[in-house]
Amino acid sequence: MLNLLEELYKTDIYNEKYHQRKIFIDKNSYEINGITQSGKTKLVKNYLLSLKKSSYLYIDCNDIRIEIKELNKQLQNFCTLHKIDTLVLDNYKSDIKIINITQLIITSEIKHNFDFLEHIQLLPLDYEEFLAYEHKYDSSALNHFFKLGGFPSMHKIPTNDRIIHIQKILKYTLNDIEFDILKFCAKVMAQKVSPFAIYERLKNDRKISKDKAYKSFKDLKDKNYIHLLEKTDHPKAIKKVYLCDIAIKTALSIDKHFARLFENMVFLELFKKNQKCFYADKIDFYLPNKDEIILCKPFADERTLFKKLEEIEEFIFTHTIKKVTAVTMNKESTISHPFSKVEMVPFDIWALGD
Repeated sequence: MLNLLEELYKTDIYNEKYHQRKIFIDKNSYEINGITQSGKTKLVKNYLLSLKKSSYLYIDCNDIRIEIKELNKQLQNFCTLHKIDTLVLDNYKSDIKIINITQLIITSEIKHNFDFLEHIQLLPLDYEEFLAYEHKYDSSALNHFFKLGGFPSMHKIPTNDRIIHIQKILKYTLNDIEFDILKFCAKVMAQKVSPFAIYERLKNDRKISKDKAYKSFKDLKDKNYIHLLEKTDHPKAIKKVYLCDIAIKTALSIDKHFARLFENMVFLELFKKNQKCFYADKIDFYLPNKDEIILCKPFADERTLFKKLEEIEEFIFTHTIKKVTAVTMNKESTISHPFSKVEMVPFDIWALGD
C-alpha cells in the first residue's frame, strides 16, 4: 500500500480543458456530492492544479488496488512525512478513516454529513454553464442543449455513442432496482407518480418487498437522480417526478414527449436556482415567494395562452398572482391581463435571466 501511495503522490494530475462552473473550491475543506458524471472530479482536479505539486495527494477510492485496511494504517503517517496539506479522497468510501490534515476534500454521490466539511451539491450543467461549451450563442445552442443535456462529458462523446454511454454509466453506478426505477421515472417524467405505483410496476418483473422498493426510490431522490415536486397546499398529494438531466429520458425511454422534456428543463433551471415552487391543477409551477406562475408552452401563441389564462383565472385571483410567465421555444410577447403581468419568454432568455 505504501508503494501505491508513493505512486499516486508522484503522478501528475491531468485535467482536459476545464470549463468554469458556477461553483468553485478555495482553501476550505469540502464534501462534494453529485450524481455520476456531474463534474466532481474535474472540479477538484482544476483546484489541485492551482497548488504546488508536492502539497497535495489525490486518491481515487474506486482504484481496485487500494486495500482499505492498509490505507487506514498508513495514510496519516504518509501525509505527515511528505508534509501534505491537501488530501483528496475522490469517490470516498465510508470505511476509509478521516485523518488529521490541513485541507480535506472528499467527493461521493451520497452525503456523509461531516460537520467539519463545507458541503457542495454539484448538479449537472444548467443552461448558462452549458453555453461555455458552445462556439456560438444562437438557436443552435438551445438545440444542442436538448440533445446533450447537462452532463459535461457528453460533449466529447460521438453522437451515435451517447445513448449507450449514458446507459453504461448509470448501470455501473446504480444497483438493479434503482436502475429499473429510474427507467420507469424516465417514462413518466413530469407526471404524478407515487412510490406505491412504482412498487406495483416493479413487482410484475421481480420479487421485491414494498420496503425495498420505497427505499430505492428514496435513495434515488436523496442522490438527486430524481426530483419530486409537491402540489401547492396539498403536501400529502401525489408528487410529480422530474429527472436530474433530460439526457436520461432519451437514453432510457423510446417515448417521445417533447412537452414533458421541455417542462423538465424548466424545472431544472428553477431547482438549480433554489426557487421554491409547487405544481397546481392546470399550472406547471407556482412560485409563492415571487407570486408568480410559470407555464411551459414551447409552441404557444397569444391566442392559446389567453385561453389558458381563462382556465387558471381563479387561481390567479385567489393567490394574488402578480406575474405569469409562459416559457416558450422562441415566441416573445406581452399579453394584457386585468390581474397580472403576462409575458411569453423564450427559454434561452428566461434561463439566463435573474
